[in-house]
Amino acid sequence: MGDELVARFRAVLATADGVFSRPPGSPAQVFRDLAAFADEHDLAWDRYGERGAVAQLEGEVAGLLGKPAAVMFPSGVMAQQATLRVWCDRSASHRVALPDLSHLVRYENDGPRRVLGLELEWLTSGRETPTAAALARVGGRLGAAMVELPLRDAGCLLPTWEELVELSAAARERGVPLHADGARIWESAPHWGRTLAEVGALFDSVYVSLYKGLGGTSGALVVCPEDLAGELRGWRQRMGGTIFSMTAAAVGGLIGLREHLAGFADQRAWAIELAAALNERGIRTFPEVPHIATFLAHAPGAAEELNERVVAHAEQHGVVASGMWRDSDVPGWAETELTCYEPALAHDPVEVAETMAGLVDGAAGF
Repeated sequence: MGDELVARFRAVLATADGVFSRPPGSPAQVFRDLAAFADEHDLAWDRYGERGAVAQLEGEVAGLLGKPAAVMFPSGVMAQQATLRVWCDRSASHRVALPDLSHLVRYENDGPRRVLGLELEWLTSGRETPTAAALARVGGRLGAAMVELPLRDAGCLLPTWEELVELSAAARERGVPLHADGARIWESAPHWGRTLAEVGALFDSVYVSLYKGLGGTSGALVVCPEDLAGELRGWRQRMGGTIFSMTAAAVGGLIGLREHLAGFADQRAWAIELAAALNERGIRTFPEVPHIATFLAHAPGAAEELNERVVAHAEQHGVVASGMWRDSDVPGWAETELTCYEPALAHDPVEVAETMAGLVDGAAGF
């Protein structure tokens, strides 16, 4: 995508009605919201990750996931690397089984290996869901196994509940700590029709994000047993994450739990309706029936041409009715990720699908 087109897209996002974007608000408005919530709930400062709003958030998130403790980190990258290192130290093996599409593998500049000395083995490859059989294929002693729920780069793909239960049982029988990259676990639970605590019970530890889905400014937590929490706080300090205060991020997380947690089931249902309408109009989705409110859409055409139509339509009609496209692995096709949060629910999914199909076809009026 050219720089000029990117600039036009960003400019129109600031003023148009975005179907697939949650307006972030200006820094001033976000800070006002944080201050109002902190004032209303009489929240106190944390100091170096202890007490105050951080302690309150840790308690609430631990309760939701059914774990004895939670530890807040400034970033998910730090949270997950620290957690895997602790499990590996306990297991006397630095071998970790995880998906080859995992965020840790694709977006962390080889941090798990270069910073913490972990040895990575592939639990799954590509668009494959984790199973007990997949774990059995990874021989030898493992320090930990990790699953990403959902697997973002595979279209937010989730295993079935039965697969998860069997994987959990197999890991425990083998003595392998099972960790969940649950950045979007809030959005995943409706797919299984289970509570967050039921999901958490299958894992020895779970990482959650405060800004993915919950709309906070930053931050992450790991829910886990009490003794692991103490070790995680030690690694947080070693990695430079025990900063003077994380109160602002914690307040954002507390707001997100109250404002967004209850809406993910409805957003998933809307996404399923949209995907069905898109497939009827020749735009392929993956998964065909979305597992959460985020999924991939594939259409014939060149990404640059499709993006020009998306931006021009938004400039003319004041509605950003599609995500931006990128060229896919299939020659002649493009793909886009669609996230159906609250703004999407104000629109008819069939009408959105018709608009997207018109943009793909280059039809008059679009």
